[in-house]
This record gives sequence, C-alpha cells and structure tokens, in this order.
Amino acid sequence: MKNPWTMKMEQFTAFSEGDRRRLDDLINAKQRKHGANEDIIADGTHSDYCHVLLTGLACRYKILPDGERQIMAFLVPGDLCDAEIFILKKMDHGVGTLTPSTTAMIHSDEMKRLLREVSSMSEALWWGTMTDLGVLRERIVDHGRRDATERIAHLLYEMLVRYRVVEKTTDDSLDFPITQTDLADATGLTPSHVNRVLQRFRDDGLIELRQRTLTITNPKRLKEIGQFNASYLHLDRTVADDPAIVGRVGDLL
Repeated sequence: MKNPWTMKMEQFTAFSEGDRRRLDDLINAKQRKHGANEDIIADGTHSDYCHVLLTGLACRYKILPDGERQIMAFLVPGDLCDAEIFILKKMDHGVGTLTPSTTAMIHSDEMKRLLREVSSMSEALWWGTMTDLGVLRERIVDHGRRDATERIAHLLYEMLVRYRVVEKTTDDSLDFPITQTDLADATGLTPSHVNRVLQRFRDDGLIELRQRTLTITNPKRLKEIGQFNASYLHLDRTVADDPAIVGRVGDLL
C-alpha cells in the first residue's frame, strides 16, 4: 500500500527515496486500529503520540454543552490528526473516527526532530499544517457566507479532490460513509435540510449516492455551485504542472 501521508505531502515537494523510506518506517513502526465512532484522541486529553490517518475516515469535532456536535473538518487518509499535541498540554477538541480506521502513531520526540530539521521534509510538514488550517477556514466561510446548497456542493467537491490526492477514488467515485447527520453537523444544517439538498443534486444529475459510494456525475457544475477554488489546499506541484504528480487532481482544479 502506498503511504498516503507521503502522497499528500508530495503535493508540496518531491521527496528523495531516502525521505520516502523514512516516512514509511515512521508509519509502519507503530499503528493502531480504531472502531467506528471511536476517539483517536479525546477533547481535554494529552498523548505522547501524533496520529496520521492511514485508512478510514475521521473528523475534528466539539461537543457543545447541550450535547450537540459540531464537526469542523473531515480527515481523510494522509491527514495528520493532531500535529499540535506535543506543544499543547491537552487537546481543545476531539478527533474521532466515523468508520473503522487505522492510524500511525508517531512519537512526539520524532515529530519534533522532523520539524526542527532544515529539510524539504520539515517544510512539507509545515505545509501540511497550513493546508489543514485552510480547510478549517473554508468551514468558517461556509457558515458565514455560503447558503446550504453552496456549502454541501463545496464540501462534496472538496472531498473528491482530497481523496484523489491520495489515490482513493475511481474516476469521480469515492467511498462515502458520511451520513446525513454527519453532513448536518459539518454544515450547520438539519439532517432533513441536507436530505433535500442531496435529493436536488440527484434530480439535477450532479451526483449519485449508492451503497456508501458517492459518484460526482457532473463535477464541473458541482464545482460552480460550490464556488470551489482549490487555492486553500495549496496543491503546489499540481498547479505547477509537475508531470510527476499532476495527473492525480489536475483535471479537477
């Protein structure tokens, strides 16, 4: 299996074979399997390890005093779940799985060494963190300025791009175990409102949803509806038409 963490970070820089082996060694050294709806790291806790999602789907979330959940971001394979944990005394939000998932556990001392190096690898780690923050900023724009249709279109298209980066799509289809409740918690809508928007997308020939598989049948139109601009994902090598990597997502930008 290709290392999704490497595939994501190579959107920023080309690694040497030695760099790739080092990253492979890091993710293979210690792994943990998680069930669905299980915390990778809970709000208010600390860990000596940073977690990289290798398989499955996870999310950043907060539980409000009334018990309601707000999802701030979905995490796909290749995403670093908690890069900040070795700096913070405790997490200020939770990271939980939505499906059975696997994470690589990288000790905080090793992460500190990587980040302190003067190398393309340390720069790529910082790039990854900036990309994650870009995703969070888009959710703020969703809630502040996009209507329900635009929010959901933008999120679905974003997921297609992010899954394509780590080669987890077949053409324009991807595994999509995200429920309407999950989408509601991520977009600030009700499940019934999400259902109506998805049904309209189906009726308009934009998407198909069958057996937890999402197929975006009209990517160009969905991108237009969601006002999607990929600049916040900082896909530097794709934008630069680097032939070693552009084929993954170039047609979607």
